[in-house]
Amino acid sequence: MYSVGIAYLLWFISGFGTLGFHRLYLGKIPSGIVWMLTGGLVGIGSLYDLFTLPSQVRTANANLLRGLEKVDVMYQYQQGMASQQTKNTVEHSILLEAKRNNGIITLTDLALAGNISLEEARKALDAMVAKGFAELRVRETGTLVYVIPEIRDSQAPLEDF
Repeated sequence: MYSVGIAYLLWFISGFGTLGFHRLYLGKIPSGIVWMLTGGLVGIGSLYDLFTLPSQVRTANANLLRGLEKVDVMYQYQQGMASQQTKNTVEHSILLEAKRNNGIITLTDLALAGNISLEEARKALDAMVAKGFAELRVRETGTLVYVIPEIRDSQAPLEDF
């Protein structure tokens, strides 16, 4: 954030504004260079800045905040996209592993294939069950398996269950 006090200090030490340091400080590079080359527009611009510097600082701060808000919006958008890509990657891993195993996938299969924790794998697979895309079954050994009926070969025996 820009400061009115610093702007006035720079105005003062730049020959009462004739060198335009205060304008450079506020990000007004082109007019700062013009002030340097013309002596603050032969002093008229420097006198103008003496009275308008507080509003120039407010405007510069508002522009700075708008720029930061744009950066924040872009960051949030990118984070949302990254989250969506992660979700798609996990769902993709579920489907690929289920395809490799004739429609059957375990938590361990998904955790290894998707490079995620077992807890994340359980949440992702439980979400597939909640949406109706998968079924949760228990093998005779007590192992939980998730079945993707759409991928499972209808001719395959179900002796494991």
